Amino acid sequence: MVKKIIVLFLAVLCVFAVGCTDNPRENSSSADVKNTSNTEKRKLIIDTDTAGDDAVALIMAAKDKNVDILGVTVSAGNVKLNQAVDNALMTLEAAGSNAPVYAGASKTYNGKERKTFSVFGKDGMGDKGLIHPKRKAEKKSAVDFIIDTVKANPDEVEIVALGPVTNLAFALDKDKKTMKHVKKFWSMGTCGFGAGNATPVAEFNVYHDAPAYKVLAESGVTVTAIGLDMLSENTHFIKKELDEYKKKGGLFEFIAKAYSGLLAFNKKARGSEFGDVPDGVAMACVLWDGYLKETKPCHAIVMTDDNDAYGQVILYKEGIGYDSGIKFKDYNFNVAYKTDSKVFKEKLEDILSK
Repeated sequence: MVKKIIVLFLAVLCVFAVGCTDNPRENSSSADVKNTSNTEKRKLIIDTDTAGDDAVALIMAAKDKNVDILGVTVSAGNVKLNQAVDNALMTLEAAGSNAPVYAGASKTYNGKERKTFSVFGKDGMGDKGLIHPKRKAEKKSAVDFIIDTVKANPDEVEIVALGPVTNLAFALDKDKKTMKHVKKFWSMGTCGFGAGNATPVAEFNVYHDAPAYKVLAESGVTVTAIGLDMLSENTHFIKKELDEYKKKGGLFEFIAKAYSGLLAFNKKARGSEFGDVPDGVAMACVLWDGYLKETKPCHAIVMTDDNDAYGQVILYKEGIGYDSGIKFKDYNFNVAYKTDSKVFKEKLEDILSK
């Protein structure tokens, strides 16, 4: 009888021991679990000239649990530098993110400014009194932050450029060796294979600082560009939707107010109250599995001469037999060609509701 009790007791102990070792997370230290989680997150630097559409993209990244925003670097573009910095700080605050913000270029790469203006209003965010951030930008410059961060995390950091790439051009000039260890460059830039918005052939971000974009395109790094031709009607805000957003409050209201200037501009300039979301679409290509369905490898040539072609990016597709017979050694400029645009609004609204 005693032997039976001992055997039964040992059997219970074995079952208990197996149960305790079945879950490896419970047998790891909290530090081990935390490190595993961190290694799974994508490390992003977001470079922006923050206006309404940049705000959408920043919120998307800030709310993504699989992303670690190492820093947000800012340049002039949609608005002047100080305003763009405040816009970035306020957007991150609204999204519940403490990601650091770094001020960068206040002027273009060569110091020559082209006449542009913000279609999102004077403050770039609808002129609705949204911008009153509690935080300030970090003391380190955007360029130094980019280089130092990539150096500390070689081949791990992705840079998402939502505006003119002035900061990236200066970083490439200062330390190209380090910048070649960026894991991936993303750019909301060029017209893609369609028409422009700054001019018939130029997209705004490139047009604002074409010499800087030329530095990026000719640097030898691989770039994935999301052009204006990826902005289908499925991704546009219309007035009725934004009116509903205002009623919902929170991030919905924040975006609706930020877009009020663009709706007014488009009504006057294009006869229709809508707001496209180029930076949001670009961020969807970066973050959402399956959203970016196809790219075309190209060789990019950026037009910087002071004429009507300024800011145009000529895209030579790999594998095309052009009549001129022209060929290039590299086709490292990958241009978005197809996306799953029908899911954009639904997924974005889910993010804004969190």
